[in-house]
Amino acid sequence: MELTLLGTGAPAGLPRPGCPCAACAAALATNARAATALLVDGALLLDLTPGAAFAAARAGRSLSSVAQVLLSHPHDGPAVEVPAGLPQPVRVPDGRELTLLTGHRVRAVPTDAPGTGYAVTGPEGLRLLYLPPGGAPAGLEEGTWSGEPYDMVLADVVGRPDALARLRAVGAVGPTTDVVAVHLDHDVPPGAELHRRLAAAGARAVPDGTALTVGTYEDVPDVPRRTLVLGGARSGKSVEAERRLESFPDVLYVATGGTRGGDTEWAARVTAHRERRPGSWRTTETCDLVPLLKDDGPPLLVDCLSLWLTDAMDAVGAWDDAEWAGGGERALRERVTELTDAVREARRVVVAVSNEVGSGIVPATASGRRYRDELGRLNAAFAGECEQVLLVVAGQAMVLRG
Repeated sequence: MELTLLGTGAPAGLPRPGCPCAACAAALATNARAATALLVDGALLLDLTPGAAFAAARAGRSLSSVAQVLLSHPHDGPAVEVPAGLPQPVRVPDGRELTLLTGHRVRAVPTDAPGTGYAVTGPEGLRLLYLPPGGAPAGLEEGTWSGEPYDMVLADVVGRPDALARLRAVGAVGPTTDVVAVHLDHDVPPGAELHRRLAAAGARAVPDGTALTVGTYEDVPDVPRRTLVLGGARSGKSVEAERRLESFPDVLYVATGGTRGGDTEWAARVTAHRERRPGSWRTTETCDLVPLLKDDGPPLLVDCLSLWLTDAMDAVGAWDDAEWAGGGERALRERVTELTDAVREARRVVVAVSNEVGSGIVPATASGRRYRDELGRLNAAFAGECEQVLLVVAGQAMVLRG
């Protein structure tokens, strides 16, 4: 089954007309995207957009053999002209199935936003799922999926990463599913940053006019199993770490800071973090990381190693010079080694957050300098066991490794 992407952008396209934002300003040449429309085997057109016939011609395709035009979402703005010879576009009621003379079967998939998804099965049995902008499958719960994973999924990965998480949770998306991001808008700067974020979700983006063969192997970067996200205060490091896992189900969020009873400012920070997380994630408050790293299970997000180190230094008496010299330093080294050994052996996906404090003012106290030095050593040791290491500055993630 061959698929031609006549457009891969949001309904308004990218750049948006008249939008002065930085992402739109950079959406030039191959980064410019028309509204998403898909041509399947020259016979089925999913979404009719302005200029579809010209887009097909630029891609070396013709719409003359299209037997069915299906719409996935309500169209805002002036009515789109239907090119001569094309069937009148329709939307299929949820749950209904069409069979084309070409042998393609199309089932309408209900979504949780205005619109309809389409599951297309080709004559050879290969299967793709196309979801509308801002939409995720509705009614997908564990036990409701009995089929094999789709061969290809085209969805709003940037705007609705939870849609991908839902599909993964029930087995509709598996390790071999080719996930292609469409309906791309100006939420993420185009180019390298877009591809970096999609790769972390196990997805990719392609330019308008690209032809894809459903069921063929694509060399999409594997999701790193271990990632360390570094950054200063309010740099956006926690947001970056959470974003890396929001397209995966059943994430276990490990909060190492505790509740700090009576500290209202800390409570407000904790609340802000909780409200940001997807509802399907679970949270545990602990500094006992080694057993969690040794267990199999869903992805683990540790926020953060800085507070883990504070707890470890409290436990070994690191703030007292005599205790530090009398065995505290050795005990802390043993704890750090135990942690990094567990990271090396971890089988589950792990994303950890830590503060980068070595680039600021030298602390005025001996205990402050001791903490700064030990955190630097911990970050270096932990990073040595990770496939990917990021440094977040002013909300921008720079890849240091991977």
